Amino acid sequence: MSKLQIVRLYHDLLGTYGDQGNAEVLIHRAKARGFEVELHEVAPGESIPDSADIYLLGGGEDGPQSIALEMLLVDGGLNRAVAKGASLLAVCAGFQLIGTALPNSAGQDVKGLEIVDVTTIYTEQERCVGELVIAGELDSDGNQSILTGFENHQGRTKLGKGVSPLGIVLRGFGNGMANDSGQIDEGVQMGNVFGTYMHGPVLARNPTLADQILTSSLGALATYDDEFAQALALERRATLWPNN
Repeated sequence: MSKLQIVRLYHDLLGTYGDQGNAEVLIHRAKARGFEVELHEVAPGESIPDSADIYLLGGGEDGPQSIALEMLLVDGGLNRAVAKGASLLAVCAGFQLIGTALPNSAGQDVKGLEIVDVTTIYTEQERCVGELVIAGELDSDGNQSILTGFENHQGRTKLGKGVSPLGIVLRGFGNGMANDSGQIDEGVQMGNVFGTYMHGPVLARNPTLADQILTSSLGALATYDDEFAQALALERRATLWPNN
């Protein structure tokens, strides 16, 4: 790979909670391993390249989310890129967009991008707002990965059969629906596709997740000791989930 190509999509529409910062984290951690990185900003109405390595969708309000969905469906570039094996991180509104169905700004169910088999609905239940802590996959030493973020969403998202969550909720709401085991799922992970309700931006608070996304595109990574990022991740985990 000559350069790692990262595409940040519509952050003027889907950047309400600073999710555009996830690109900066990926760039920093890739360059620390010696990779050249090129960031492509795709503004609303611009064509989406389908040959990049990592794509990023952020969170936004209902109106901008509906506008983004219409453009993404017409363009098709993101779907083509994922079909070719590109990695994708979709946060909150972006997470809902990549599913099979979601409510539009009028509350009507509409077709999503159908990249992953997840469905989002709106309910009369309380809004999902606050700090979120999840138990993710086991690391190379067999330890449970604890991830943190901030969530703010009304939608509840259900995973399809055989679809894996990004993690299980320890604190907060996550997807807001219990799975067959009675636990609450958070996000989704399918191959190189990662979806989550965690803002923060999520990768600044969780360097292990950032490296997981980079690995999905670049393969095995050299060790990188980022003391500041590790300190932030540890502080958030210790504060929000002291049982860890």
